[in-house]
Amino acid sequence: MTAQTERQRLRRRLERLIGIAATEGNELVPLRNGDEIFPAMLAAVRAAEHTVDMMTFVYWRGDIAHEFAEALAERARAGVRVRLLLDGFGAKEIEPELLEAMEEAGVHVAWFRKPTRLSPMRQNHRCHRKVLLTDEHTAFTGGVGIAQEWCGDARSPEEWRDTHVRVRGPAVDGIAAAFAQNWAECHDELYDEYDRFTSQEQPGNATVQVVRGSASFGWQDMQTLLRVVITSAQERFRLSTAYFAPDEYFIDLLASAARRGVKVEILLPGPHTDQRACLLAGRQHYQTLVDAGVEVREYQPTMLHTKIITVDGVCSLIGSTNFNRRSLEHDEEVMLAVLDEDFTARLDEDFDADRKQSEAVDPARWRRRPLRARLAEAAVTPIRRFL
Repeated sequence: MTAQTERQRLRRRLERLIGIAATEGNELVPLRNGDEIFPAMLAAVRAAEHTVDMMTFVYWRGDIAHEFAEALAERARAGVRVRLLLDGFGAKEIEPELLEAMEEAGVHVAWFRKPTRLSPMRQNHRCHRKVLLTDEHTAFTGGVGIAQEWCGDARSPEEWRDTHVRVRGPAVDGIAAAFAQNWAECHDELYDEYDRFTSQEQPGNATVQVVRGSASFGWQDMQTLLRVVITSAQERFRLSTAYFAPDEYFIDLLASAARRGVKVEILLPGPHTDQRACLLAGRQHYQTLVDAGVEVREYQPTMLHTKIITVDGVCSLIGSTNFNRRSLEHDEEVMLAVLDEDFTARLDEDFDADRKQSEAVDPARWRRRPLRARLAEAAVTPIRRFL
């Protein structure tokens, strides 16, 4: 099967089974780690002439938090319409002084489901999307939050490893819809005179489907997206994720893919993780996976925070979704399904580089791991569906 045939096959499966049309002519630029990501995002904000829309799960502390606040405030003072949507749980560590400075400058700040105002069950459903839109024609999304942890180039445990992507073209409208969906819940005004609703140009060659995930009962689009790409893989399936705690169904899908001859490679956090309970929950599945022929590796230098999948060198997924039940069942997420060999090759190059800095899970050694390790893994079982 040629690459073009496989691209078309995947496109039609995703469009028909999810019901979202893919768009053509998109330009995507992958950005590796804070040294590339933050300058590109800040440059886009500072160049904005009409609108800036930004939402994030994490807005913590550090110099980068101040830089973004100053850039957003400066644009608001210059007459640009600036909207900032913060998750009520994930961004609770933001410095009050930064909020005050932005609001005084004219930034419209809204909070997604502040915990103090919600029932316990509704608090569990968070906005995990990371989106920046400037002048309606440039968008950024991926795994990065606004915090010092993401600065640098993954050179030490203090510099997290992550990937973001800059998008131009028709797919920007789908990313904008992800922002609008959550803004509509938090604010009375969905759009105003600053929104021009101009047509999107087609500056690139990538075909992109924008998939949104939202908390609900039953099967979701994000689960369908992952199901389709796993079952469609013919030669190679690669997953790099910060939080790996799926249910048995998706473990079986990965194992089945390996058993039918697909080279399945999974790259996960290792000694440096900010969610040890999630790490332990994922380790419960290692034996099943490696016995089926899946290569499982743990990244060693620092926290691995990426959310990336590549399939057969022709398709890639990138966005905010982790391979865990929280992302698939409880949180607001956004993911790009990209059909483009060049973009996928760039992500595969990064995977190869990260793989060299990881350690493989050896099936025989893992089977002989200490009892205390098994007990720690078992201890998180009751809360696994929330991880």
